Amino acid sequence: MATTSGIGNNVTTTINDSLKSTATTSLADNFTTFLQLLTTQLKNQNPLDPLDTNQFTQQLVQFAQVEQQLKGNDQLASLVTLQQSAQSTQALGFVGHIVALDGETSRLENGSAGWSFNSSKPATATINILNSVGATVYSGTFSLNAGVQNFVWDGRNTSGVMQPDGDYKMSITAKDATGQTVAVATEVQGVVDSVDVSKTPPVLNVAGKDYTLDKIKRVVRYVAPTPEPEPETPETEAPAS
Repeated sequence: MATTSGIGNNVTTTINDSLKSTATTSLADNFTTFLQLLTTQLKNQNPLDPLDTNQFTQQLVQFAQVEQQLKGNDQLASLVTLQQSAQSTQALGFVGHIVALDGETSRLENGSAGWSFNSSKPATATINILNSVGATVYSGTFSLNAGVQNFVWDGRNTSGVMQPDGDYKMSITAKDATGQTVAVATEVQGVVDSVDVSKTPPVLNVAGKDYTLDKIKRVVRYVAPTPEPEPETPETEAPAS
């Protein structure tokens, strides 16, 4: 009899160890193991020394908690799927729109590259523009106002030499009237050319670079230019017969 009772105690210990081993086994595996061990324990308990009622109740509570957690995980998985679908739908709505995004790199094309930046207070700033290899091609000192403002670079370096098209990075160091450093956040603007919804989260492609939705600061609807009316052709009268 003592051996049978020992089996019951060992099974109880195994159940508790199994429920705590989530680091190495999945929750679903633990759930199945719990059922198997609980059934084995009921079959092998000593009739003269049955499992304590309080201990059995605790195991049933653990059983219910595991079951609820499994159901909760299924519901969370459904919510995650819905959230991903909503993100994809939201991202597709940006195609063709002009967006301002957190970023430092803008593309120089046709002698123009643009940035936006946001200063918390009026400041004097040194603006450096670096090429793709990290060399400074342009540097200048400017007065900044508080708020969002735009900066358009004509593509010429400090010596006035036109630079080739490509990606250029802006670096700003700003100080206020008392000499204290002012943080200036840089932004880039561009048209969203495409959206890749196969990635999680979806990414927007702007000027050949990918950005996640959390990088968007502002959205401007693109308005196509209105075509100019064609000049009217003057009517000519047929010659009199």
